[in-house]
Amino acid sequence: MFGKGFFFIAFCMVLIAASVGAVLHYAAGITAVEAAFCALAVLFGLLTVESVSARARDRIENNERIESLARASADIARQVGDLSVRLEKFETAPAQEDLKSHTEPLAKEIGDLAELVGDLAKTVSEHDSLLAQKQIFATSPEAAARAVAEIASAQPQPAAPARAAGPVNPLGELKDNEVAALLKDALANQRIDVHLQPIVTLPQRKVRFYEAVSRLRLPEGKLIEAAHFIDAARRSGAVLPLDENLVQSAVQVVRRLATKSKDVGLFFNLASETLSERAAMAQIMNVLEANKAIAPSLVIEIAQNDFRSPNAVYRDSLHQLRERGFRFAIDHVTDLHIDPQAMAERGVRYLKIGSELLLGRVPHTGAQVHPADLVDLLGRYGIDLVAEKIETEPTVVDLLDYDLGFGQGNLFAPPRPVRSEILKGEISEFPAPETKTPEPAPRPNDLAKLAARTVRRA
Repeated sequence: MFGKGFFFIAFCMVLIAASVGAVLHYAAGITAVEAAFCALAVLFGLLTVESVSARARDRIENNERIESLARASADIARQVGDLSVRLEKFETAPAQEDLKSHTEPLAKEIGDLAELVGDLAKTVSEHDSLLAQKQIFATSPEAAARAVAEIASAQPQPAAPARAAGPVNPLGELKDNEVAALLKDALANQRIDVHLQPIVTLPQRKVRFYEAVSRLRLPEGKLIEAAHFIDAARRSGAVLPLDENLVQSAVQVVRRLATKSKDVGLFFNLASETLSERAAMAQIMNVLEANKAIAPSLVIEIAQNDFRSPNAVYRDSLHQLRERGFRFAIDHVTDLHIDPQAMAERGVRYLKIGSELLLGRVPHTGAQVHPADLVDLLGRYGIDLVAEKIETEPTVVDLLDYDLGFGQGNLFAPPRPVRSEILKGEISEFPAPETKTPEPAPRPNDLAKLAARTVRRA
């Protein structure tokens, strides 16, 4: 196929030849036949020149292509040569058994050196204890007596029998139907208490939210955490009454607190079993529908695994709640494989991650971004990161490097029962936590870091 340029050149050639013939006929006075032959000769000459020029251009382009292929071939040959050299090095490398025989003596020497260092540290520690004991005896008899008592108590004691790790479940011996009957009786006698734990801003530690959790109060007054009975309640189908009680209490608390401060919100959890049943969700939705005015202050917590559920009813329930203005928070995060865009599109506004997982102190998988960059990544989609299960001051200092906005944990206050003063709207601050054993004082560099972070946020 010829391009437009070819037809344009051909048209120009014909026009030039015709012009030359017309000039020769009218200006030079030659006959029309002679002028036509002259015009044809001119046209033929132009065609010849164009043909020669086109062949020259094609020859130059072909030469350039051949040179490019030659360079590519040279590069391939060079890479093949490098690969051959690497293969030769790999083939001539010592076998794994030889490497092992070479490294075993070195590993043994390192082990012996570690034992020597341990013995040296133990000896130095014993000498430090003896020196401290001598200094104490040199001060006063009372100090000497105290030192003797401390040294005696520090002597190694017979090993105590090993105990099972983790808290003991006081309901562990009960069957699911017995736990369900116990919960039914507790609901009937108003022994399912709602406790609140504050979620504070960092580093100011001002209460911004509360999290509502359920506690089972036995007839003798002992409180049972939800973690000890929620699984049995789910298996026995008794989780819906617990969710209804929690929702009603959460709505009542928010309505009371709103009379004093509209800046305090409430987190509460809904079980996946409740969200996955239309009949169960209809009862919850009736309560929430009647309180749409306080929807911005209510945040529904959803477990990470439940949020990924493909159940159509579950997703439809979340959609209906989001359409009514309720927001979501994802908790029980077990991995850092998150999609903030998809979360934001489905109404998630908060992501709660345990402080140990956030600081990398427990193994995790699926991290697409470093935890220190999570705040910026989530902030692009309007999601706030909440660090939960904070127990010590050094943990707070380490978390401040992440520029977190919120924190939650027993360090700030443990879950406390809803007081009548709160329900009456007389106070909007969480009650002071009970006196606890003082935490170890932060190191000087921790205090400096905390002060600098506080000044920068202020």
